[in-house]
Amino acid sequence: MKQNRFFSLCAAALLLVSCSDKSEWTAGHVVFIGMDGWGSYCMDKADMPNVRALMEKGSYTLEKRSVLPSSSAANWASMFMGAGPELHGYTTWGSQKPDLPPRVVGEDGMFPNVFSLLRKAAPEAEIGHLYEWSGMHYVVDTAAVSLDCHSTGESGVNLTREAVGYIKEKKPELTLVIFDQPDGVGHQIGHDTPAYYAKVHELDGYVGEIVQAVKDAGIYDDTIFILSSDHGGINLGHGGKSMQEMQSPFIICGKGIKKGYIIEDSMMQFDIAPTLAHIFGLECPQVWIGRPMLEIFE
Repeated sequence: MKQNRFFSLCAAALLLVSCSDKSEWTAGHVVFIGMDGWGSYCMDKADMPNVRALMEKGSYTLEKRSVLPSSSAANWASMFMGAGPELHGYTTWGSQKPDLPPRVVGEDGMFPNVFSLLRKAAPEAEIGHLYEWSGMHYVVDTAAVSLDCHSTGESGVNLTREAVGYIKEKKPELTLVIFDQPDGVGHQIGHDTPAYYAKVHELDGYVGEIVQAVKDAGIYDDTIFILSSDHGGINLGHGGKSMQEMQSPFIICGKGIKKGYIIEDSMMQFDIAPTLAHIFGLECPQVWIGRPMLEIFE
């Protein structure tokens, strides 16, 4: 009897520790929406009312810089790993594993990342990763997520439907929804073209559906939304050093975030992971070179 009572007290103590940790979070939920190839240059002309509403309700910069090369795998990895290619090792557009030996690896064999940090701190957390480009599977720590969903079929439509259903059913603590557009249009037809602006307008509609799903799930008031991209583009491609390729938006709004605020500090791709870590009360690993954008918090 005494032994059972001891174990019960231990379990209760662990529960209290978990609750106290979660109570220190800025918000109970984060929805991260990524749009591959969405360059900041387009915002002067883009018809994106849902995105602009989030900008007005939160904080943003259009001067976040990519790491080099300004291409996908290197930048998505940097975004979630808090460091650049020199440290995490993903150096090319389509790296499916580190091209350089990572400076540090965790228990799961990957460079320290925001997913593994959150999983360790909150073992029961629901973490969803929904995406279109298959390359995303290799730059996200799939061992740490609850759902790794590669959406196929009609671009944007299926991914949005899956994300909406997932948010309503699971009410996840962290949700990633990564679209493979407007990058595809940029490569096939060109950046800064009517087709490109038509595609970002279409994506804006999907953003609106995801925001509505959060409202329908009853977690809107306890949610932070983040919108960003891996890179922009020029002509039919990207990877170079022009600002049109290297600058992409960072928009954040929701619980505990300043409203109508333009971010003044410089921001790099690898500053996103520490910012996410700050929201969830996580300690950044020593190897990360990014830092949280503290100025955005109320």
